[in-house]
Amino acid sequence: MNPETNPSSQALNVVVLTVSDTRGPHNDTSGQYLADAVEAAGHRVIETMIEKDEVYQLRAHLSRWIASVDAQVVLMTGGTGFTGRDSTPEAVAPLFDKHIEGFGELFRQLSYQEIGTSTVQSRALAGLANGTLVFCLPGSTGACRTGWEGIIREQLDSTHKPCNFVGQLKAVVS
Repeated sequence: MNPETNPSSQALNVVVLTVSDTRGPHNDTSGQYLADAVEAAGHRVIETMIEKDEVYQLRAHLSRWIASVDAQVVLMTGGTGFTGRDSTPEAVAPLFDKHIEGFGELFRQLSYQEIGTSTVQSRALAGLANGTLVFCLPGSTGACRTGWEGIIREQLDSTHKPCNFVGQLKAVVS
C-alpha cells in the first residue's frame, strides 16, 4: 500500500547506502532504483550515500544511523557477493540486535527464479538494531528490484497483514 493513497499507512524515514568501489552518482542505478521505489511507496529518503567496500567505514555510517533519532530503515545495496572485496555481511551483522534469517532465505528463493543456482553466492541479509531495520541487497539493480518488490515493500507497509516490521521500528522525534 502506498501511504499517499492509503492514509492509514505510515511513512517511514529511509536511508539508501550503495556499497561499491566503482559506482558514483552518475552510474549508481541500484541506489537510484531503491531511492525512487522508496519515494514511490510514500516513504521519505532522508539520506543517500555511496561508500567503498570497507568494513569499518560501513560500520561507522551504519552505527550513526542506528544511533540517530531519524533513520528508521537503511537499505544497502552491494558488497553481499562472494568475492574478496565483498564485506557487507561482515561489516553489518555484528551490529544487529536481531537477525532476520528469513530475509536472506526468501531473497535467494525469489532470486533463484531469475538467476538460477548463481543465487547461492548471494549473502543478502537483514536485521534490526536499536529500532532501525537494515536490509542488505546485492549490487545489481535487478536484485534490488527483486528484494524491494518481493519482500521489503510489503514489510515496510504498516497496513500489510498478517504482520510487518513497522511496529518494531523506533518512533521518529518530530
